[in-house]
Amino acid sequence: MALHVRGAVLPDGEVRDLWLVGDTVTYEPVRGAETISDGGFIVPGLVDAHCHLGIAFGAKPITSLDQARELAATDRDAGVLALRDAGSPYPYPELEDEDGIPRLARAGRHVAAPRRYLRDVGVEVEGEADVRAAVTEQAKAGNGWVKLVGDWISRDAGDLAPSWDANTMAAAVEAAHAAGARAAVHTFSEEGVELMVRAGVDSVEHGTGLSLDLIDEMARRGTALVPTMINIRTFGGIADRARGKFDTYADHMVALQERFPSVVRAAYEAGVPIYVGTDAGGGIRHGLVAEEMLILQEAGLPAEEILASASWRAREWLGFPGLVEGGLADLVVYETDPRADLRVVRAPSRIVLKGRVVR
Repeated sequence: MALHVRGAVLPDGEVRDLWLVGDTVTYEPVRGAETISDGGFIVPGLVDAHCHLGIAFGAKPITSLDQARELAATDRDAGVLALRDAGSPYPYPELEDEDGIPRLARAGRHVAAPRRYLRDVGVEVEGEADVRAAVTEQAKAGNGWVKLVGDWISRDAGDLAPSWDANTMAAAVEAAHAAGARAAVHTFSEEGVELMVRAGVDSVEHGTGLSLDLIDEMARRGTALVPTMINIRTFGGIADRARGKFDTYADHMVALQERFPSVVRAAYEAGVPIYVGTDAGGGIRHGLVAEEMLILQEAGLPAEEILASASWRAREWLGFPGLVEGGLADLVVYETDPRADLRVVRAPSRIVLKGRVVR
């Protein structure tokens, strides 16, 4: 049965009628359609642009498809109707077309240097040839993305350090592109993020080490930033656990956390494409996209820009059309205007995924 909704459709806010025929949006009236929402503000389904369905809370790989389904459902019920899994040790391509599961953009396993990432999560390789091969293989395991670990703590140095040299990082990005995938990079450090941006990576995840000069370079290249601010707020706890053994690293993590809101604000002002991601999986619970959006507002980003970064603009970036003629039938309805009070994103009144009512 076709569905009908009416309300102020964002981004322009014009009151319109939409008909949902199966998984397709049309502006042409459909006789006999069931009206499921009349009034309020209609937003294209939200996106969590950095999460991990294949990693359970506590940073351990999941062990079943049912676990992935449960995590995806938690996000869906918060209005997140498309996910970018930024690295999964557990493959789940079967879920891509499953009813009730948000749209999925997926990377394969993280590609990391030996002993320089979470245990059992990444593929650990060293040397340009092996890194190239691993990236090519993981591009096949995903559906359009590869995840690189650009830096991590080096126990020898006692601080963050790049995973590989500049030539190897450039080779990794080149291999991803040759395989038809975009490359996302995990990076906290100043040196790591600079190497990866100049290597041509497509998106910077976290990016706490960004400088103003590098922000300008990202804007010039069109390199995206997914700041995962809810995760950066955990840096203080990470530092506390490291003290006494890695004091330099601990001090560095605290400094990165303290300056990060100003970094994100500078990136926005420079025109860097910013997308909303929580880093759910591992140390962050799923279903917290609204909290990530509100933290971005605290950093000084306007509410409408945050909504774009979590909805219509993010969907376009990932290839999931919004509420246009012939677009995908994913939408969230809020009783009041989220542009006026962003806190309303915590309480969707209606959720429709793939043309079916979730709430």
